[in-house]
Amino acid sequence: MTTATQNSNLPNSPPPPPPLTDTDIIRLAQLHHRPQTTVTTSLPPSLHSPSSINHLLSHLHRRSSSSSAAAEYTSSLLRLISLSPHQLSALLTSLLTTYIHLFTSHQIPHDRNSQITIQLFSHHLENIPIKNLPSISDSIVSSLSNVVDQDDSHLLDLLPKCLNLICSSNEIEEPIGYVNLAIDRVLDCSWSRVLLVKLVLSVRDFVFLDKGRCRRFVAKVFNEMTKVELQDLPSLVYQLLVLASKGFSKREVIEGIVMFFGANMRVKTGSIVRQVEGTVLLHVNFAVKQDPSLGQEIVGLVRVDARAFNHFIVAVLLSIARVRRFSESAMGTLKTALITAYKDYKFAKLCKWLPDDLKDEYLQTAIVIEKAVLKAVNESNYGREHVVPSIVQFGFVLLESVEEGSNKELDKSGGLMGSQELGTQILKSLFEVHDMARNEIIEQCKFRVLSVKPEQSIAIIRLLSYLVQTYPYPMLEHVTHLKELLDYFTFMPGKVATHLVTALLPLIKFSRDLQDYTILVVRKAMFKRDDSVLLAATSTIINLILAEKQSKRDGPYSFQESSSQASCSQQAEVPYGTGGSLFKELNGLLQGCLYQQALVKEILYHGLVKLILVDPLMAGAVFDFLLPHFLQFYREDADVQLEINECVKAESGKVCIKEPLDCLLSCVSWILLLQPHGTKSDHPTDSWACFGFSLTQENEAGRTVSGESFSSAMLKVRKLIRVENLEGLVGQTQGAASTPLQEGKNRCAVSILSGIIEVVLNVAATELEKATESKRTDLEKELIELVDFHKSLEKYTSTSRQRNGVKRGITQSTVNDTPEKVELGNSKFCKERTSFLATSVIYQLLQTAMEQYRCDISTSIATSQNHSQLSSKSSSIRSSKFLFFFLNASLRQIKSVPSVGRDDPLRTLIYGDINVLGPPLLKLVWLLKLGPNTDADQKKKGRKHVEDRKEHIHLALLCLKELIRLSLQSPDQTGLINNLVSDSVLEYLSINVLNADKVDEYEQASAADEQSAKNKGLFIKLIIKPLFYELLAASCFHEVEVLCDITMMIGNKLYGDRRNSLGAWAISICKSKDIENSKIAKNAVSLALSLCSPPDDLVVAENMAKELLKVVGSEMISPLEKSEIYPVITHSTSYVVASSILTLIESVIVDMDWVTMKLKTYSTATQKGIMLDQNEEHAPGFQLEETLYLTAEAVVKVLSSFVVMNLKDPQAENFLRLAARLYKNFGRMSKLRIASKGCKQHLPSLKYQKLVEITCKQLTAPLYNFVALMQRNQQQSARSKGIINKIKRENRCVPDLIFQIEDYEKYLILLSKATKVNLLRHAKRSTSRDFKILDPQNIVREEDASNHESNDNNDSAAPNESSDSAGDEGNGSDTVLSPEPGSPVAVEDSGSDGEDQDAIPRPKRAKMNKVVQDSDGEAQSEE
Repeated sequence: MTTATQNSNLPNSPPPPPPLTDTDIIRLAQLHHRPQTTVTTSLPPSLHSPSSINHLLSHLHRRSSSSSAAAEYTSSLLRLISLSPHQLSALLTSLLTTYIHLFTSHQIPHDRNSQITIQLFSHHLENIPIKNLPSISDSIVSSLSNVVDQDDSHLLDLLPKCLNLICSSNEIEEPIGYVNLAIDRVLDCSWSRVLLVKLVLSVRDFVFLDKGRCRRFVAKVFNEMTKVELQDLPSLVYQLLVLASKGFSKREVIEGIVMFFGANMRVKTGSIVRQVEGTVLLHVNFAVKQDPSLGQEIVGLVRVDARAFNHFIVAVLLSIARVRRFSESAMGTLKTALITAYKDYKFAKLCKWLPDDLKDEYLQTAIVIEKAVLKAVNESNYGREHVVPSIVQFGFVLLESVEEGSNKELDKSGGLMGSQELGTQILKSLFEVHDMARNEIIEQCKFRVLSVKPEQSIAIIRLLSYLVQTYPYPMLEHVTHLKELLDYFTFMPGKVATHLVTALLPLIKFSRDLQDYTILVVRKAMFKRDDSVLLAATSTIINLILAEKQSKRDGPYSFQESSSQASCSQQAEVPYGTGGSLFKELNGLLQGCLYQQALVKEILYHGLVKLILVDPLMAGAVFDFLLPHFLQFYREDADVQLEINECVKAESGKVCIKEPLDCLLSCVSWILLLQPHGTKSDHPTDSWACFGFSLTQENEAGRTVSGESFSSAMLKVRKLIRVENLEGLVGQTQGAASTPLQEGKNRCAVSILSGIIEVVLNVAATELEKATESKRTDLEKELIELVDFHKSLEKYTSTSRQRNGVKRGITQSTVNDTPEKVELGNSKFCKERTSFLATSVIYQLLQTAMEQYRCDISTSIATSQNHSQLSSKSSSIRSSKFLFFFLNASLRQIKSVPSVGRDDPLRTLIYGDINVLGPPLLKLVWLLKLGPNTDADQKKKGRKHVEDRKEHIHLALLCLKELIRLSLQSPDQTGLINNLVSDSVLEYLSINVLNADKVDEYEQASAADEQSAKNKGLFIKLIIKPLFYELLAASCFHEVEVLCDITMMIGNKLYGDRRNSLGAWAISICKSKDIENSKIAKNAVSLALSLCSPPDDLVVAENMAKELLKVVGSEMISPLEKSEIYPVITHSTSYVVASSILTLIESVIVDMDWVTMKLKTYSTATQKGIMLDQNEEHAPGFQLEETLYLTAEAVVKVLSSFVVMNLKDPQAENFLRLAARLYKNFGRMSKLRIASKGCKQHLPSLKYQKLVEITCKQLTAPLYNFVALMQRNQQQSARSKGIINKIKRENRCVPDLIFQIEDYEKYLILLSKATKVNLLRHAKRSTSRDFKILDPQNIVREEDASNHESNDNNDSAAPNESSDSAGDEGNGSDTVLSPEPGSPVAVEDSGSDGEDQDAIPRPKRAKMNKVVQDSDGEAQSEE
C-alpha cells in the first residue's frame, strides 16, 4: 500500500486539488515564462496525468468560438509543454490533433490568430512521436481539397516538416513509400487558386521530392494556373523563377511559363493582360540577371524546337537581350528560328516527295513565327518599353539577312512576308508607336547604310523611303541625321547612293534646306573621277528635277493623307514652295554632264525623256539645251553631215565611245514624238524663262527654232542613211592596211550607226501606224532598206576579229554573236541599256513581216507555175532578212525588260505590255512551219532557204520561251498564256492544224480548277504537243529543245492531275519515239522524270534504269542495240539517259540530307523532354521518318541497276559519290533509331527493316564488286591519257564510300543489340574490305616491266611491294585502292535475331588512316 493511499484513508486527509482551469493554465504559463521571475516550482501533476488530457482539451473546445481566446489558451499550453516536452508528448499530440480537427471543421475561426498558433505548433513537431505523425499528415492532406481562402491554407505550413520527419525516421516501415504516397495525394487532389499559390510557396521545403514528382508538380501548377487572378500571376511567376534558380525543375518551369503565357493566355485579351505580361517579363529579366542559367534554358528551348515559338517567347528573348551576356545569343536565336522556318518551308515546297500535309505544316510553322514576332512588337507599348531597343536591333538584323539567301526567292503565295519585309514592318510599327524609338531608328539607318554590304543597304534605304513617304512631318525632325548621311554620297557604291537620294526626294518638297544640301553634295560628286559616283550624281540630278516637276503636278498637299500629321506649329515651319525651277538652277551641272563619259550622257538623255513624260511642255527648254551639243556632231551644210567618227576616240591604245550619238538621236526622236501637234504655242513661260528669255515677240518666234532644227535634222538623217554608203557615213575607209586600233574605232563607229538606224526605224514605224495608204508604201520601202542596211553592218560589228583592247559603250549585236574577251568600258551598264525600238513598233513590224511572208509564199507558188524564179527569190531573201532582224530585236527587247525598274517611266514608254508580242510570235511559228516543204521546193530555193526558215522558227520559239519565263515570274502569271490560247489565236491556228474535237479533255475540266492552270494545260495540248511532233518529224532538233524547255517551265507551275498528265505524255514519247539525238533524248527523259509526281518518278526511273542496264550491259549481260520498252534508250543516248537518272537521284539524296537533319532536331527535342506533340504517331517526325524510309527504298532500287552496269569513268565516279552520300544518310537514320541513355528503346519499324534488307541485298554487296571491277579496268588501261588524274580522284571517293558503308553497318550492329532484332541477317558474308593502295606510276612501271621480263617480276615482287607501301605512306593523295584477296570477314551474321554480339567488328583498313580519321571526325561532329 502506498503512502498516498494511506493518506486518503485517513479521516482528516485533505481533498485532491481541483482540476486546472483554462485561466490557471494561462496564469501558470505567464508565471513560468516571465523574464524577471525566479520561480522554480514544477508543473502541476495534473498536466502529467493522462486522465487530465480530455479535461484540458475541453477548455480548447469551449474557447474555440473565439479565435483570440483559443489562440491564447493554446499558446499557453504549448509554453508549458515546452518545459517538459518528452513527458508531455501525448498531450502535445492530442492538442495538435484536436486543433487540426477544430480548424478543418471551421469551429476555430481562420484568421491571423490561428495562423500564429499553427506556426507555434510547427516548432514542436519534433516532440511528437514519429508513429503519430502519419495520422497528422493524413488529416492535413485530407483538408487540402477544402482550402478556398488564404486563411484556410495555414495548416499546409505543417506538412513539409511532418513529411521530412517521417522520411528521415527509422520507426516507420517504408517511410519513403508513405511520403511519396502522401505527395501523390497532394498532386491528385483538386487545387483551388489559394492552394496553388500556397503550394508554390511551400514546395521548396519538400526537400525529399524526386525529379519525377517535381515535374508532375510543375505540370500541375501550370495546368491550374488559369484559376489564379491576373494580378496574382506576376508574384506567382516570380516564385516559380526563384524555385527554378534553386534547381527545382528548371527546364520545366521555363517551358511552363513560356507555354502558359504564349498559349493558355491567348484567349484572354485586354490591356490588363498585356500589363501583366509586361510585369512578368521584368521578373524574367531580373531572374536571368541573378541566375544566367535561366537565360540559357530560355535560349535552349527555342534552339531545340521551333514549335515552342510564340509571341511570349519572342518577348522573353527580346527582354533578356537587354542583359549584356545574352544580347548576341538571344538575337541570334530569334533570327535562326525565323530563317530556319523560311528555309524549311522553301525546301518542303520544292521537295517533290514530301506529303502535302507536311508541306502545309511547315508553312503554318513559318506563319506562326511571323505572327508571333509581329504580335510581340505590337504589344511592346503595354508595360514592356524596356524591350523597345531590342526590337529595333532585331528589326535591323532581319533587314540585313539578305546575305543568308534563305528567302530571296520566297514564294509569297503562302502568305509569308519574308525576313526583310518582316524587319521593315517591325521598324515601321515602332516608328509609328514609340516616339523614343524614332531617333534610334534613324541613327541605325545612317550607321548601317554606311557599314553593311550594298545589297543589305538597299533594304534599309527601302525602309527610309517608306518612312519618308508615310511620316514626312516626323521625319523633318531628323533632317540633320539625313544630311550627315548624304555627306558620304561620294563614298557609297553608285547604286546605293542613287537609291538613297531617291528615297529622300519626297521629303525635299517640305525642306528647302535638305534640297540645297543635296544639290551641294551632287556638285561635289561631279568633280570625282570614279565612274560609279559620276553615274550616281547624274541620276540624282535627273531625279531632283523629276521630283520637282512631279511635286508641282501633284500639288503641295499631296501628303495630307499621311497617317502622322504635324501640329500647327510644325506645319508653319515647313516651306512648301521651292521657288524657281531646278532645271534652270541645275543647268550648269547638266552642261557638265555633256563633257563626261558616254555612260553619263546616256543617263542624261534617258532622264530628259523622263522629264518630257512628266512635263511635255518642257520640250522647248530641253531642245535649247541639247541643240548646241548636237551641232558638234551634225553639220547641215557639210559633205558629211553626221560626224560619227568624232564620236569615237582612242586613249592609251584603247578605243572608247566619246558620244553616244544614237542615244542622243533616240532622246530627240522620243521628245518629238511626245509633243502635242496642231499648235505652236505649247511651251509655257517657265520652260523658256529658265534661260532668261521673256515673252517678247522676238523671243516668241525664237522659241520654236530648236524644235524645228531637230525636226529638220531628223528628216535629213533619215534621208542620209538611205542614200549614203557606209564609208561616207562613218568617215573612214575600210581597208586592209588599217591598224588594229583603227579597226576598233571603225567597229565602234559602225556600232553607233547601227543604233542610229534603229532609231530611224522606230520613227518610221511609228509614222507607219498613222500613214495613209499612199504614204504607207514609201514607208514600207524605207523600212526594208533600213533593215538591209542594218543587216549589212553585222559583219563590221561582230567581235570575231577583235585583237586590240576596245572600250565599247554600245553593243549592237544579234543573238548569235559570241563576244570574245575584250576590255569593255562600263560593260555592265551597256548590257542594261534601254532599247531603241518600242514594243509597239516591234509588234507592228512583226505583223507586217508576217503579211509579207504570206504574200511571198503565194507569189512563190504562182511564179513556180510560170517558171519565173528571179523575182520570187529576191522577194524571199528580203522577207527573210526582215524577219531575222525583227525576231532578233524581239529577243533583245524581251531579255532587256528585267533590267528596267517597274516604276521607270521608260518601261511604259518603250517596253509597254511586252506580252503583246506573244500571239504574233506564235502565229509566225505556225506560218513558218506551214511553208513549202517539198523536195522540189528545196531544190528550187536551195538549202539556204530551208535553213533560214528553221532559224526563224528557232528565234521565234526562243522569244516565246523568254516571254513565258517573264510571265511565270511575274505576279500575274495568266496574262500571256491567256493571250496565247485566246479565241482569236486559236481561230487563226485552227485553219491549218486544229480541230474542235481536240479541246474536249480540258473543256470538260472541273469548275473548281483554276483558270490559269486550265489555260496552261490548253496551251500545252493545243500548241506545244502538235509543234513537238511536227518539228521532231522534220528533224528540227534545236527547236524541239526549246519546246522541251517551255514544257518544263510550264509543267513546274502545274500540280496534281495536270502535271501527271504532262509527265505521262513525256513517258509516252520515251516509249514510242526512236530518238537518236542525244539532247532531245535527255530532254524527253528529264521531262518524264521531273513531271511525274512521287513516288511515280522513282518508279519510272527504276524501270528506265533496268532498260538502260540491258542496253549498256554488264559483266553477265551482253548489251542490246536498243531498248524494246523505251526506244529512246540506245547506245548513242545511253550516256545522257544515265546522267538524267543520276541527276534525279542526286536531287533526292540532297533532300534526304535535309530530312535526316530535321529528324535529328526532333530527336533532340524528345530527348530533352520537350514533348509538344504528345501523340507520337501523329508527330511530324514520325510521318517524316516513314516517308524517308519509303523514298530511300525507291532510291536503292534505282541504284541497284547502276551498280552492275558497265559505266563509263565519269559516271562511275559520280555514282560512287552518290552511293557514299546515300550511305552517310543511312548511317544517320540508324543512329537516330538508337535510343539515348535513359530513354526507352523502340523496335525498328517494318518499313525500316525492309529498307535495311533491300539495301544489303541489292546495293551493298554488289558495290564491292563494282569497285573491284572498276579498279581492275583502271589497271588494265593505265597507259591511257588522263588515267593518273582519274585514279587520284577516285582514290578520294572510294575510301569515303567504304567508310560510310562500315559506319552504317556499325550502327546497324548497335541497333541490333539494343532491340534484339538482327538487322544484318541479309548482309553478305566474307566481304573483302581490305584494299591495297597502289601508286598509279608504279602500275605503269610494272606493266612496262611485264612486257620485257615476265620471270623477273616474280623475283622482284617483294621489293616492289615494300616500295609501294613506302611511297603510299608518303603521298597518299596520289594512290588508288585495289582489292586484296584473302581478307578476313568484316561483318559476320549472328545467325538469329536474339543472338548477342560481343563487340563491334573493326574492319581492316590498309593505308587508309587519313581518310578514316577525316570521316571519324565528321561523324563525331554530327553527334
